[in-house]
Amino acid sequence: MIVAIIQPHRLEEVKEALYEADVNLITVSEVLGHGRQKGVTEIYRGVKESGNLLRKIRLEIAINDNFLEPTLKAIIKGAKTGELGDGKIFVYDLENCIRIRTEESGSIAIG
Repeated sequence: MIVAIIQPHRLEEVKEALYEADVNLITVSEVLGHGRQKGVTEIYRGVKESGNLLRKIRLEIAINDNFLEPTLKAIIKGAKTGELGDGKIFVYDLENCIRIRTEESGSIAIG
């Protein structure tokens, strides 16, 4: 299971890189948070924002083991600007996945 926190303006680039890597199953959420850049003013959709919590995008991607490296490389390719606040990627062990419709479980249910 991969969870990535990225800049909102990099979402389209990350999605394109994921599609190129044949990763099509993704959950996207708008979240608030900050890392080391706290207190730094950012521009989001033409509006300057400052303060403790900044707009971020959280991606959640359940993958089979053979997709781990391509998925990580795709996220980095799409999200990296070299600037402070590019984001983080977290990799977790996924104990199980169950497709509700068919009740399949394991790697087949992931897709």
